[in-house]
Order: sequence, then structure tokens, then C-alpha cells
Amino acid sequence: MRSQIKEKKNNSGTETNRTLRYLVSFLVIMGLLVVLFFWNIGVGSVEMSFFDFLGVLTKHQPDSTLYQIVWKIRLPRIIAAVLLGGALSVSGFLLQSFFQNPIAGPYVLGISSGAKLVVALTMIFLLEKGIMVSSLGMVVAAFAGSLLAMGFVLLISFRVSNMSLLVVCGILIGYICSAITDFCVTFADDSNIVNLHNWSMGSFSGMSWEHIRIMVIIVGITVVITFGLAKPISAYQMGESYARNMGVNVKALRIALILLSSLLSACVTAFAGPISFVGIAVPHLIKLATRTAKPIILIPGCFLGGAAITLFCDGIARTVFAPTEISISSVTAVFLVPVVIAAMLRKQQM
Repeated sequence: MRSQIKEKKNNSGTETNRTLRYLVSFLVIMGLLVVLFFWNIGVGSVEMSFFDFLGVLTKHQPDSTLYQIVWKIRLPRIIAAVLLGGALSVSGFLLQSFFQNPIAGPYVLGISSGAKLVVALTMIFLLEKGIMVSSLGMVVAAFAGSLLAMGFVLLISFRVSNMSLLVVCGILIGYICSAITDFCVTFADDSNIVNLHNWSMGSFSGMSWEHIRIMVIIVGITVVITFGLAKPISAYQMGESYARNMGVNVKALRIALILLSSLLSACVTAFAGPISFVGIAVPHLIKLATRTAKPIILIPGCFLGGAAITLFCDGIARTVFAPTEISISSVTAVFLVPVVIAAMLRKQQM
């Protein structure tokens, strides 16, 4: 009897420690996100203090320089980095769950490159005819490209059982899509089309409130649906047989994982171009911080962690060599490639 009481106390203590660890991890990430928000607001070609920012928020002065900088440049860019960084991380988590591979991600599997290819071709074709592409049209084109690349990866997966080889095939698909995109952009005649080169390198510049509205709708709905699938995903992580025994429709879940991850990746690529390694590395960092693989914890954790890391990398990309802005993928690669290498080494040791 005493041993049973002691065991219950130990279990209760362990559960309390877990909950506390989750809470502390989320509070730290959210605190970091707030700090990075104000840092990104303040740094740039025009320095801005916290009180300057408060003045812009409280005083409606549309003609002032600070007002224009905050409302038309920095705030849309920051919100876009938060939304798209979070979306990319959740997309990476879904792909890692789907393929049961720690280095699966939208960039590595060629999904981002497929989205980039179709968006570039769509813009080139329509701009040559004098037709402007809407933000929603870009998302649709990117989604089609994401599904196309994902379809090729899935076809290969039916023939290849080795997940490492599948990832290599995804990388090769990405190279092919990127090569075709670069070829089309390089030989485009219209000056507006040539500017696609900057977008194809990955950047949050030029964001508008119209873009933000579409991002909020697409990313918000998709992440909420993903969070609602936390329990089926948790069962699927234990194996398909276990998931079926738990009443999960495995086929429907796999389709949902493909569609949700592709839509999130497409939204990122449509507005900011391809961004590397965020989708692969952030899920591992959140697992390390929370010490859990529970989707109900990892999904919101990945969103917040991806938002914070992307916001940090974007701040570095636009300020470290100012006034020249470098590709955000260059910055994410420098900081996140070591995380991916560590994940691969850890998998090798298991």
C-alpha cells in the first residue's frame, strides 16, 4: 500500500516537473520573441528608441517619417517574419512526422523549390501579358508547385525504402526546380521579372498589410487544423499499426499531413521566397528545450520557436551589412546547419 502511494506521488511529481518545463520553455520563447520584436523595430537605417515607437503608436501622424517607417515597412515585415517563420517550422514538423526522418523539411525535400518554380513561371507568363499577379494567386501557384514536388517525392518513396536515399532524391528534385527557375529568371526580358531574382533568394522586404491579411487567414487556419490533429499525429508517430488500433484513419491522416505541410510551405515561398533550414532545425530545438515529442506541445512550440529564429535571422540579414541586405537563407544556414548536423549525428548514434 505504501509503495503504491509512493509511486503515485512520484508520478504526480514527474508530471508537475514536465508541466513546469513546458511552461518555462514557452515563457522563455515568448519573452525572446518580444525582445526580438522591439529590436527589429528599433534597428535599421533610421534608429528608433522604444519611446519613439510608443509615440508612433499613440500619435496619429501619417506624414511623419517615423510613422511611415513603422507602419509601412517595419511592422508588416516583422509580422510576416513571425507568421511565415512559424508556418515553416510547423511544416517541417509535419514532414518529419510523415516521413519519420529527422532531416525532412520543405527545403530539403524540394517542396520549397517546386513552389518557387511554379510561382516564377506564373509571374513571368502573366507579367509578359501585362497582368499583375494577386497575392492569393501567388499562394495558389506556390501550393500547386509544392504539391507537384511532394508528388514526385511520394512516387520515389514507393520505390525507395531507405529514408536517407529519399531525402537525397528530394534534394535533387529541389536542384532541378531551382535550376529551371534561375534559367527562366536570368533570360526574362521585363525589368520587373528580373527583380524576381531577389525574391528567389529569400527576403521579407516589400511586405504590405494586404499580404499580412492573407497570411493571417491561411497560416492561422492551417495551424489551428494542425493543432487539432495533435492526437492522431501522436498515435501515427508510434507506428501505423498502433495508429490503426487507436482508431486513426492512417490514409486520411497522411493526406492531411501532405496538404497542410504543402500549404504552409507554399504560403512562405509565395511571399518570401525559399527559406532554408528553419523547417528542419526548429523542431529539434523545441524537442531539446521541452524534452518531449508530444505534438500537442511541439506544434505551438515550433510555431513560436520558428517565429523567433526567423525574426532574429531577418534582423541580421537587413542590418549586418546595411545598407546592403543579404539573403535570409544565408543567415539561417549559418545558424541552423549545425543543428541539422547534430540531429543527423544523433540519429546515427541511436
